Amino acid sequence: MEISDEEAGGVTRLRTAVRDQWETLSTSERAVARYLASAPVEGLLFASAQELGTASGTSNATVVRALQRLGYAGLPALKRELASDFTSAVAPEVRLKQRIAHVGRDLESIWDDVFDEAQERIEHARRLTEPDALRTAVTALAEAGEIHCYGIAASEPAARHLALALGRIGRRARFVGATGFALADHLLAVRQGDAAVIFQPGRALTELTVLIERARAVGARVVLVTDELGQRYGTHVDAVLTAPHTPTGITAEALTALVVADALLLALTTLDETQAVDTSHQLNALREQLLSPKGNRKG
Repeated sequence: MEISDEEAGGVTRLRTAVRDQWETLSTSERAVARYLASAPVEGLLFASAQELGTASGTSNATVVRALQRLGYAGLPALKRELASDFTSAVAPEVRLKQRIAHVGRDLESIWDDVFDEAQERIEHARRLTEPDALRTAVTALAEAGEIHCYGIAASEPAARHLALALGRIGRRARFVGATGFALADHLLAVRQGDAAVIFQPGRALTELTVLIERARAVGARVVLVTDELGQRYGTHVDAVLTAPHTPTGITAEALTALVVADALLLALTTLDETQAVDTSHQLNALREQLLSPKGNRKG
């Protein structure tokens, strides 16, 4: 099978894999590979495994097997590679129009598309993070005097969620979402024995480097929750937890980061159940006082 290598990035990787593995593929897997190599990038980004199976005259199970034969962990892994080139080459408004054109106005189809991508991203996140990385991250947070949760833009919800929920299980935590010179004041608060959890999917911001260097200088530990920056910062942080971003924009950017945050929270809760339960009791008691018509006022 002849395949051109004229296009760059993820498409070249895909077509090269198809060419190299062609003789090892079954007849049905070749049908999938042929379709993947010839389909428009935007079509692959928005398609589910079931849709790709239908388009190639096979099944969703065959699509998954073919992708694994081609060296991908699954469909999300393929989309991740293709999305990088696609999003850099196609304007946001054009991508939005293509997304709208793909989902159409069929409410059932829209419902399925959102849940399918969410499930794909979450399953991909489950497979990408090694148990040792999670164990190291939980240990770093469990031993921290204070936990600084950093996230800006689309990463802000996950950082805010983690900081708030940590406080609710009795852990000292604060949200940090400053950039530029304003971040310097927050960096002063990072002390020896603390930990920082940084949520940043793909852009290597100067703030990340400075925050990591500050933590290292004072003896604080760092957990990075990211999609694409693990290799770049992996040797400079204590643990990297992978949270794949959305290749299409159909689901929220923070989805997988929020799930990763919840995993960290549950692990920390189980490590000190007494403190978590006592803090929860205090929180509910305070809420009851605030909800009471009379409160604590006397007179």
